Amino acid sequence: MLRHDFQPGKLVAGCFLTLAGIVYAGDAGGAWETPWFAVIPIVTGGLCLAGAVAFLTYAVRRRRAPREAKAPEDAWAPDPEVRR
Repeated sequence: MLRHDFQPGKLVAGCFLTLAGIVYAGDAGGAWETPWFAVIPIVTGGLCLAGAVAFLTYAVRRRRAPREAKAPEDAWAPDPEVRR
């Protein structure tokens, strides 16, 4: 499997959507009473926070990206010490 970058914005969004599902599951199971509109602030706040985290992650990674260094002009030349 190919490695990929960790994306904390998606993690935050997933946690808040899971929380919304748990709130509705608890209501459906009879553990507590949840008004129908209670999940709207959870989902909206979670998505806004996830967007902020994703933007912050992008800004940090962009700033820390390695600068493209100029190679010396003879970098492609074979090493004279190496014998074939």
